[in-house]
Amino acid sequence: MAESSGPHYGNPAPLGLICFGLTTIMLSSINAGLLPPAGMAVVIPLALMFGGTAQVIAGVLEFLSGNTFGQTAFVAYGAFWWWFAVMLIFNSKGVVDLKGAGSSIGVCLLAWGVFSLYMWIATFKLNRALWLIFLTLWITFFLLGFGEIMGSGSLHAAGGYLGIVCALLAMYTSFAGVINTTAGRDVLPLGPFKK
Repeated sequence: MAESSGPHYGNPAPLGLICFGLTTIMLSSINAGLLPPAGMAVVIPLALMFGGTAQVIAGVLEFLSGNTFGQTAFVAYGAFWWWFAVMLIFNSKGVVDLKGAGSSIGVCLLAWGVFSLYMWIATFKLNRALWLIFLTLWITFFLLGFGEIMGSGSLHAAGGYLGIVCALLAMYTSFAGVINTTAGRDVLPLGPFKK
């Protein structure tokens, strides 16, 4: 009788990716002007519960599996969604005042762009799907950041549209992770880089 090699756990990456993708597509649709600004009432709770909390859980599970990239990405972007939601809630309750904070928000978004840029560089050792997600993500953050700093609605909208592309790529990659695992073979390609 063969010895058991220990418990087998599911891959948390599809969960983290759908948390990121679904929340991003909602906010990006507002940024692009496809959904009304009042849609933030839907985005804020989604950012707290799904984009934030569930994504951080996926990151902790990545930590337990020894995946430094997945842990860093999911915990960081989960915390990004917490920051975003809490900032807007605090503003609405008068805890903070965001009037005149556009340039500070812009610099913060640029900093997230820098973080996403170095995460993108790490994807060159992973697969093309993740490479495309992080490529579109760092450019999205730069568009939104410069849009805030320059007060440019067109840059902001461009960031929204590119954010939708990024979100769809994340959702596809999540779907591929679930369907490939369920089928026990590669049904949807992720485009692994040659070693």
